[in-house]
Amino acid sequence: MKIGVPIEIKKHEYRVGLTPFHANAYIKAGHTVYIQKDAGNGSGFSDDDYKAAGCQILNTIEDIYAAAEMIIKVKEPLEPEYKLMRKGQIVYTYLHLAAFKELTEVMAKNGVIGIAYETIVDKKGGLPCLKPMSEIAGRLATQEGAKFLEKPFGGRGILLGGVPGVLPANVVVVGGAGVVGANSVAMAVGMGANVTAIDVNIDALTAMDNHYQGRVRTLFSTEAAIKQQLAEADLVIGAALIPGAAAPKLIKKEHLSIMKKGAVIVDVAIDQGGSAETAKMTYHDNPVYTEQGIVHYCVGNMPGAVPITSTSALNNATLKYGLQIANMGYKKALLADPGLMLGLNTYGGEVTCKPVAEFFKMKYVDPNTMIK
Repeated sequence: MKIGVPIEIKKHEYRVGLTPFHANAYIKAGHTVYIQKDAGNGSGFSDDDYKAAGCQILNTIEDIYAAAEMIIKVKEPLEPEYKLMRKGQIVYTYLHLAAFKELTEVMAKNGVIGIAYETIVDKKGGLPCLKPMSEIAGRLATQEGAKFLEKPFGGRGILLGGVPGVLPANVVVVGGAGVVGANSVAMAVGMGANVTAIDVNIDALTAMDNHYQGRVRTLFSTEAAIKQQLAEADLVIGAALIPGAAAPKLIKKEHLSIMKKGAVIVDVAIDQGGSAETAKMTYHDNPVYTEQGIVHYCVGNMPGAVPITSTSALNNATLKYGLQIANMGYKKALLADPGLMLGLNTYGGEVTCKPVAEFFKMKYVDPNTMIK
């Protein structure tokens, strides 16, 4: 199979779809890998590194899309890429279609085989290709939240862990028992904050309570409970996720009026539309804005800030499925692995991810009825 890796064109996205080491795994399996010139620079990989791994370097993004049967990238295709995707071409990446109706329509109309990292499911019911970025985003959420609580950045001017004789900050993690939330909680505990994890998963909350031996307060998620905790919070991390669907709006606009001025909301769920009604996409060069006195951090590609770590972690998770697709062909690979089939979001001109179709009130077609 001919595989193409373009430069990521999302603003301040420094990751790359394949490292030289992971690209070499495809080449050893008999496939051809095309890398766009300078695609790996942001992650610390030069064109010479790719050449040494056996890759071929192409100059433009147009060249990559024209040459490749399967595009491997990190973030969803953006508007300049829409016209480059063609019928029968596989696009293997984070799609987050529930946040992008136009992209959904374009991929369906163009007949693109869209396989989304974030909806692939493993045999344990987990999200293996989403997990490493969720871990990184969760840890970054606490790190960035602590920074923007500083007064020069618009925050309250409170140290997350406090000091002897002065109370630490209150950190509330909404969706605190998931992968993002659990990593945010771990970082906040490590920094000495007073931490509350809110979630609907009682079993996960019980496990968290046992693990931290009371160091973390756990709370079942209701609107009243969230509202109560927001009033006390210095840092709120929105980490709720419904795989493939838009994130639930758990932090309401009217809630901001009861929060402390200078408190910070880090909305990790912004890729799926955000956990807060007041969330809107920001970028690393201008990551925050203030609404009703509350600092909002809503960067849509948080792991892109640490590309050396996140590119390798992502590749480690996605290589297995990518090789299945390349080695077997997409039809055999999808039919052989029901979890990979769940990653198929668009196919044959149709939307094949049920949560996306339901959210946009579009026609849903079960891919199992289409692929033979």
